[in-house]
Amino acid sequence: MDKFVEALELLAVGKNLPEDLAMTAFRSMYGGEMPNSCVGAFLMGLKTKGESAVEIAAGVKAALEEARLVPDLTGDRIDTCGTGGDNTCSFNCSTAVALYLAAMGHKVVKHGNRAVSSACGSADAVEALGFDLVVEPTAVKAALDATNFVFLFAPSYHPAFKRIGPIRKELGARTLFNLMGPLLNPARPTHQILGVPTSRHVPLMAEVLALTGLHKGVVVHGAGGFDELTPFGPADVCFVRDGWLKRDRIDPAEFGFPAHKPGDVVVSGRDEAVAVLRGLLAGTGPAAMLDMLALNLGAALHLLEDLDMAMAMDKARQALAAGLAAKAFGAAHA
Repeated sequence: MDKFVEALELLAVGKNLPEDLAMTAFRSMYGGEMPNSCVGAFLMGLKTKGESAVEIAAGVKAALEEARLVPDLTGDRIDTCGTGGDNTCSFNCSTAVALYLAAMGHKVVKHGNRAVSSACGSADAVEALGFDLVVEPTAVKAALDATNFVFLFAPSYHPAFKRIGPIRKELGARTLFNLMGPLLNPARPTHQILGVPTSRHVPLMAEVLALTGLHKGVVVHGAGGFDELTPFGPADVCFVRDGWLKRDRIDPAEFGFPAHKPGDVVVSGRDEAVAVLRGLLAGTGPAAMLDMLALNLGAALHLLEDLDMAMAMDKARQALAAGLAAKAFGAAHA
């Protein structure tokens, strides 16, 4: 029996796949050996059963075997990325966080794509700011050394997904690929903030990060249904450190952030999203957006600099007040 058929039989009766069988099935899918009809059945079988951390991790590992990985990187490097799917149409918070971190001396390998459920995807935002979308894997190190920031446009690094894309479109339903996107960074970050669309995904995705070898990270689901920390109330989070997991919550009020409403961080389209982003990088803009940006930047600094959370939040607010990102990337904001 073909291994992917064996996998389908197990999924049909609601059983989790063991790691070796999951790896074999994903390799068959990425390599083009699995028929399209079986690809659809496989993805929907996983969705219907509910994907396990082992299955998602296997999907990630097999996908990275097919990816154009970035060579020669050493030292700490972080990605700030959400799974999307929260349908909130909020401003590009994770992109702003990434550029502030780079301005503060941290290496940032931002992996992303164009808009799906948001007003303006990370790729759309950085392109509008003047950054290159197409960076060859061998050129990433030099770009990162020059500016501390590089954007890795997902379609350029994952050729195996070109075959699967049309099948996903025909299915029309969200699948585990929507969860896997932030885990497929070809520069293999050592640190990561990963936003998820529901509290249910927090422990699941934290376990996946642990299984895929992340050094330090935090999975977050923010108040208001956002895949980022928000100034609307406490966030459900799980910290990851070398395979160790700690479920927790982050309450903005504990760090002196006033309460705001979800509608205060919404943008209506690409042009507004880019205009807002430019202002935030210079330390100006709506108070709710500045506070949301400071919250997520603080969480990243907590991971990277081993600061306690209160000190990290204070440092983030100081960076925003100084407009450090616009000063570091002035050419992109002309």
